[in-house]
Amino acid sequence: MMVMMMMMMMIIIIIINVAISGDRNVIKKEAEKILKYEDLTIEIQRMWNVKTEVIPEIIGANGTISK
Repeated sequence: MMVMMMMMMMIIIIIINVAISGDRNVIKKEAEKILKYEDLTIEIQRMWNVKTEVIPEIIGANGTISK
């Protein structure tokens, strides 16, 4: 009896965007960056059949970060 196991490789494309913003605009900028790259992530998923993720790294002028 022969047992064959097939593992599918899951390829994930990560788009990282770094920006510096005023301290009050950190969360707003993060939302803008996610929306900005939404069309690109959908296009990459359709063309290459992979999972995509956008990671916005927003740093405030005084070092404030989200999350």
